[in-house]
Amino acid sequence: MAEPTKTRTAFTKDERGILNNWAIEPKMYFDDKVDKKAEEKGKEQGEATKYAELLKGRLPMIGITLLVLVMIGATLLAIA
Repeated sequence: MAEPTKTRTAFTKDERGILNNWAIEPKMYFDDKVDKKAEEKGKEQGEATKYAELLKGRLPMIGITLLVLVMIGATLLAIA
């Protein structure tokens, strides 16, 4: 015999007959397959990510240093 399904209602009715409606939230679930794939992909890209982080940190510092040196050089040329 099949079990009766529970009917989820999204409203209440007070003593005056006024309805109060709200949304029914869907049941949450987690997909372990997606988490495992993301973890494997992260391990594969581990070394590349470390190198990329170093590069992203060093390139702006080199650019700022070069900009400061150019400005100092331009100032020295303007004074002379």
